[in-house]
Amino acid sequence: MSRTTYKSESRMRTVVAVGVFCALAYIACVLFHFRAAFLTFDLKDAVMTIGAMLFGPLYGLAMAVIVALIEMLTVSTTGLYGFIMNVLASAAFVCIASLIYTHWRTMKGALVGTVCAIFSMTAVMMLANLIVTPFYTGVTAKDVAGMIPTLLLPFNLTKAIFNASLVFILYKPISSALSRAGFASVTHTAKDGSAPVPHKDGEKKAVFSPVIIVAAIFAVASLAYFFVRLGGTFAFG
Repeated sequence: MSRTTYKSESRMRTVVAVGVFCALAYIACVLFHFRAAFLTFDLKDAVMTIGAMLFGPLYGLAMAVIVALIEMLTVSTTGLYGFIMNVLASAAFVCIASLIYTHWRTMKGALVGTVCAIFSMTAVMMLANLIVTPFYTGVTAKDVAGMIPTLLLPFNLTKAIFNASLVFILYKPISSALSRAGFASVTHTAKDGSAPVPHKDGEKKAVFSPVIIVAAIFAVASLAYFFVRLGGTFAFG
């Protein structure tokens, strides 16, 4: 297979796979609803982060915009305000995590990337709530600032930690499913773009098993805090 043909097929498979991730992220935001006071979150950031880790941060940004736009046009009740906040939150999380992981494709890189993503998204949402929320809702910046320590900060940290935990839990099953579906050449390519880089499955299994356990503990702990301390609720569908 020529390099040109290989790159063309790889690009097409990437577009198809990114479309699948957009669909999965949209389904996640439609089916799973976590609410505390007037704030809500879902699982779409975890799905898009996995896609961005596989295909790159630019695709992650594209997914963040596309999914938020489809959500605004179909199920959202917050209109343009919700679209802006969704794009800011998802882009801050997805792009930071995938950008670091793209240049540091190890378990340590994934950990550093997701930790940075947690703090990045939280910081961005604090600023966005102070600047954007008063403009669209009519409340003052002082009122928003008063909610930061008791609601906005813990809510966004909990949301980010939960989605980061899901990334580690779901990454291996999703990447393996893509490989079985014929997308291995998209997600793992040689530096010159000429051929796929093979997986080291035994090594990955040995590394990911304890990480998945720790991630599951963090996921459960973050949900426990969300329901007990923030008075959160969950709705399906």
